[in-house]
Amino acid sequence: MIQNNYDDKSSTVCIDATEVKRIREGQQLTQFYVSKVVGVTTDTISRWENNRYPTIRRENALKLAEALEVPLADILLKLADEPVEGDLPTQKLSPALWFMIVALILIVSLALFSFLTKSPSLPASVTAERILPDFAGPGSSIPVQIRMTHRAKSGGIIIREYFPKGWKLVQANPPASSLDNVNGVARWIIKAGDDRDRVVYLVQVDPAAKPDSNESFQGEIVESRDGNQSAVPIQGESKIAVAPVHWVDADGNGRIDDGEMLEGSFTIEDMAGVHIDWHDLEELWDAGSYSWDDKKGKFLPQSVQP
Repeated sequence: MIQNNYDDKSSTVCIDATEVKRIREGQQLTQFYVSKVVGVTTDTISRWENNRYPTIRRENALKLAEALEVPLADILLKLADEPVEGDLPTQKLSPALWFMIVALILIVSLALFSFLTKSPSLPASVTAERILPDFAGPGSSIPVQIRMTHRAKSGGIIIREYFPKGWKLVQANPPASSLDNVNGVARWIIKAGDDRDRVVYLVQVDPAAKPDSNESFQGEIVESRDGNQSAVPIQGESKIAVAPVHWVDADGNGRIDDGEMLEGSFTIEDMAGVHIDWHDLEELWDAGSYSWDDKKGKFLPQSVQP
């Protein structure tokens, strides 16, 4: 039930998920931008828009309306038998309540003005997606690609990538402009005029990574244009399964078949500038089977018995 107590920010309200998404996309705002204004994660914004959390705190609803630049009533779920904010008879509101309403509107307006003047946001003209293999063997190295799906004709960008702690970036093309292997953070500065379409790197899996676990990658692109900045999350694949499986072995059956080898060759071509040992991979393919050797820290071929 929608609460109409204006001065109680701890109360909850029901939001219209469809309307929230429609307004955000109509304003050309990213979920990342909205999450920063509201002070929540992009996953929370996604859940709100998918009606996973139909009831939220009024304080968050006010911030959400502020981020979307619309009145609060526009994003609330409107029930046929219940009035919503804006439909209340004015004669029932006391002078004290009117004062609170006006003060709240003034505070929100000043906060929005301050945010827009200090942190102007531009519609993103750069987007990218991450390409990951399905499996990562503990101690092995796996290829990761950040492929630009749209690139501005002018202005530079910064790619910021977060990989699991304990994993180490061992090679990259271009080399990372900044690398923190302790916390799992790498940054690349791509200057205006650099027309490359991807950043690629090899990351070594933590040898102590637990098998049958899942690890996450996250990242964002920061674009500088006309003296302003905008940031959008990197889309694409973000989860990878830790298992004693070679990254080429897409179905994880302990064998590298012809189709997987062909796809692996395409990946190696895309990973130009970093070294992936084709000879070792060919031995696993020819043998018909393989296993992970903890002591040697590599996958070893195993002949399949007829």
